[in-house]
Amino acid sequence: MDAASYNAWYDTPRGRWIGTTEFDRLAAALDMRAGETLLDVGCGTGWFTRQFARRGLAVTGLDIRADWLSFARAQPGPTSQWVAGDARALPFADERFDGVVSVAALCFVHDERQAVAEIVRVTRRRFAIGWLNRASLLFGAKGRDGGRGAYQGARWHDAGEVKALFSGMAVHELTVHSAVFLPSGGPVARLAERMLPRTLPLGALIVVSGEKRR
Repeated sequence: MDAASYNAWYDTPRGRWIGTTEFDRLAAALDMRAGETLLDVGCGTGWFTRQFARRGLAVTGLDIRADWLSFARAQPGPTSQWVAGDARALPFADERFDGVVSVAALCFVHDERQAVAEIVRVTRRRFAIGWLNRASLLFGAKGRDGGRGAYQGARWHDAGEVKALFSGMAVHELTVHSAVFLPSGGPVARLAERMLPRTLPLGALIVVSGEKRR
């Protein structure tokens, strides 16, 4: 999928609802204040990067794909920094950012634990990382047999597997939430999102958030 087609999906009613629902969950998990610095690892077209920048954060988007970064730079919206780099070897000093976020990007990175270690290394305060959830309805529709569309080649995990990636790292107060329980985006899906507890690990996106331990 090319960058323009991928980004255009967020302009559809379903895409906008899913993106906004995931963003709200991530923003709540990060609990950051305007003016703080945030790194978006695997930013892709920068859709989430721009949403965080609109909250007044000083956001840097990092991705390994030069063409998608070029697309992100060309989009209107708040000014952000855009950096080419590998999630497994982030080109930043220790504790460079107040917070770090990553949205369903590590699912495509070989050696996810190394990428998690790098995120923890450059975080000063909080992080929130989203993974595709194998225990979700979305997996049944899009994730089986190697995945379809934008999900092709992605690895899907359950909550226990993603929490295990943090074993032995300098983190504490790890919390697991999930978002988008019914990916249809219709009225029933929106009602379910309001009614079901965020801690129920059955949403399409699993979010693990926590604090850097010092």
